[in-house]
Amino acid sequence: MNIFVLVGGSNEPSNSNALADAFIQGAEQVQGMTSHKRRLKDMNLEYFTVDDYDPQCRTEEDFCELQKLMEDASGFVFACPIWNFSIPARLKNFVDRMGSFALDETRTKGTLNGKPFYLIHTGGAPLPAWKGMMQKTSSHLPESLQYFGGSYIGHHFEGRCTAGSGNFELVVDKRPKSLASLREQGYRFAEVVETYHKTGKAPVKHRAKGRIMRLGEAILKKIS
Repeated sequence: MNIFVLVGGSNEPSNSNALADAFIQGAEQVQGMTSHKRRLKDMNLEYFTVDDYDPQCRTEEDFCELQKLMEDASGFVFACPIWNFSIPARLKNFVDRMGSFALDETRTKGTLNGKPFYLIHTGGAPLPAWKGMMQKTSSHLPESLQYFGGSYIGHHFEGRCTAGSGNFELVVDKRPKSLASLREQGYRFAEVVETYHKTGKAPVKHRAKGRIMRLGEAILKKIS
């Protein structure tokens, strides 16, 4: 029973990575729960092309490692900053390439089978900017992962992650309330993952979101 955590930002030190570590600390308080964390900045991934849909994963060793970690995990977490109103290019590229194993051969049906996932975001803007704009402009990430069959459990946005105007550096290590919140969220997410591991199903309310999406897709197919 394990959680795969993927950090998409390239800054070092990284606020997203620090929050991911706190999340992991909380998750591993659930008995029997382990985690595997990787940082995309340390991985060598080619840019997506349709050739990446080869189901035998005859591509880079790093991508095959990420694929196996995703497939073996009972839940997964993506942690990344919001840059210019969206997620970093490295993470978007990985999401594009996930279609090679997270979609069936028709590329129209997800294969993640309701696997729960959680998102952690950081940004220089305050929380109101996230709620008013950036949550919308980055909404393709949870929507894509739900299209792949994942169950969206929740997210955390940590704003004002700068030491001053235009000064991007590690600041969340000085925010004990934020770190405590991430540990609590990690623990709660791990409880969901534990249930999924035992039953093969995410909580009902999260499965309902996936059903609504699939219903919408079916309607679009009929009228197109």
